[in-house]
Amino acid sequence: MPEPENEGAAAGPPAPAEPAAAPGAAAPEVAAPAAAAPDAQADAAVPPVPEQAPRRLPRAVGVALATAGLLAVTAASAAVTVAVGKPDTRPAAAAAPAPSKASASAAPSATPSAAPVPVPTAVPAEPAPVSTVKGTVSGGKHEGDLRYFLLPIPAGGESYGPVDGMAMSDDDVADLFGKQDGIMDILKSYGYKGGANRMYRTADGKAEVTVTLLKFGSTAMASDFAKNYKIKSLDPFDIDGDSGGRGYLKAPKQQAYTGSMSGISSQGDVQYTIDVDVKGTPDKALLNELMKRQREWLTTGG
Repeated sequence: MPEPENEGAAAGPPAPAEPAAAPGAAAPEVAAPAAAAPDAQADAAVPPVPEQAPRRLPRAVGVALATAGLLAVTAASAAVTVAVGKPDTRPAAAAAPAPSKASASAAPSATPSAAPVPVPTAVPAEPAPVSTVKGTVSGGKHEGDLRYFLLPIPAGGESYGPVDGMAMSDDDVADLFGKQDGIMDILKSYGYKGGANRMYRTADGKAEVTVTLLKFGSTAMASDFAKNYKIKSLDPFDIDGDSGGRGYLKAPKQQAYTGSMSGISSQGDVQYTIDVDVKGTPDKALLNELMKRQREWLTTGG
């Protein structure tokens, strides 16, 4: 999901820091209704979040979720520290010692032998990790491990955390919506069954992608949830080839800061969200392509 008014620097020299929010600012109070009224929407005020240090990517947005009634929630922040590769720690091969003059003159009649030359041992490349999670899809119904249906990491991409992704607990899912009172009851009113997510960095290091899947009781329930899942204070744009999908873009105030995009849609009984963080103003074409690939993966199961 996109960031609030502050932006975290991506790669390169840090940009001037934005003014920090006053400490101790109270979160907005939102009343969760007891009864449902579909397609209702509300906005919740989101306090500014302090500027993060370079390479820390905060993510916090206001989310309006119209479900069984009127509910406005605030998504929690998530910070990611970019991992860097470790240098090669293998010891270098030792050079062969030169023969001493004393040993050469001690046996003048002996035939000199060549000093042994160490032959470097080939280090086998580490095999690519093989996923052990399995899943099947038929008629829009997804069975097995939900992680199986996460958008595969493209060649050269680097996963943050387990390569297979992570199953989400109820607390993890509630965090997405700011742990608002009654949020899990609202999700369960749609037949919520579980969640999974994964974050990775693209091979060129220019974008960080987070994919989140939420499984519901039926295709209709997942579709309704996606329609009622809106990001506060940002104007939506259409997702190419997906009449039920929406994208949201948050451009940074300066090109040295991090911009973000979010795409929301559903396929079968799974609602999916793709968040993208890049340096500068994001390109909608990138989100369109990711949403297309995720939709195809959920449709065919690979």
